[in-house]
Amino acid sequence: MSPEEILAITPRILTREQREFYFREGYILLPGVIDAAWLERLRAATAELVERSRKVTVSDKVFDLEPGHRPDAPRLRRVSSPVDQHPAFWEYVTSSIMPDIVADLVGPSVKFHHSKLNFKWAAGGEEVKWHYDIGFWPHTNYSPLTVGTYLYDCGMDQGPLGVLPRSHEFEPLLSQYGPDGKWTGCLNQADVDRLDLSKAVYLTGPAGSLTIHNCRTLHASPKNLSDLGRPLLLNTLSSGDAYPYTINPIRSPHDQSIVRGTAPARSHHDPRPCPMPPDWSGGYSSIFALQQGERDGAVM
Repeated sequence: MSPEEILAITPRILTREQREFYFREGYILLPGVIDAAWLERLRAATAELVERSRKVTVSDKVFDLEPGHRPDAPRLRRVSSPVDQHPAFWEYVTSSIMPDIVADLVGPSVKFHHSKLNFKWAAGGEEVKWHYDIGFWPHTNYSPLTVGTYLYDCGMDQGPLGVLPRSHEFEPLLSQYGPDGKWTGCLNQADVDRLDLSKAVYLTGPAGSLTIHNCRTLHASPKNLSDLGRPLLLNTLSSGDAYPYTINPIRSPHDQSIVRGTAPARSHHDPRPCPMPPDWSGGYSSIFALQQGERDGAVM
């Protein structure tokens, strides 16, 4: 559906001004919209996963570990597919107001793609370099978006998500392969140098805030230099008529589940091309490992 068609539908949660802002700028920040009851459940589920990670010594398909992770001092970079690791995370995708908000931005049919729980551990949690999401998992259209949920307050010192407004309109999409032809999962430095990063917006907010960015929107996040950790729950969803061209790098049994509305009878294809990623059929670890050059992003 086009933005005009979506705007013609009565919204569930968002105002017209909020929806127009998202379509124009490629992102939106919704401060404190998730209530305390959901935050309590998500925090408790996150704490259970951190506790589980104490028994893990090497990064695997679920836990991506920072160097220096120890049983007595866990340091996580990511939990992949938390919706499969604790029921609270999938209930959040299906039963909170979050998917209603997504329906206001992609149309009444909303499809789940994947989830991840990214950590920026206190005192040095790693940066994420400038990149597009859609290059990791191209779809038939550009409706996919990622919703970030701040489980705790997030200020500038905690390494918040940063976005480049209106970059979702850039044509063509920039490459995320290095000069040697290897996938890097981020823009080449020469392309970054041509961006006007003075226009970047860093999305700080209190616990319960949602950050939403379109799959074509350039985004990054700085290191966490504070003494507070920053867990960020990320869920990627799309319109029901968007279908992936490639294997889901963080595939869940819930992949392609319709969480709002009903499945459309037809797919929608955007004519704008999208660069293709590597073959993820062997699995995928995390953007942290990839961008830090530890390995190619595939599960070893």
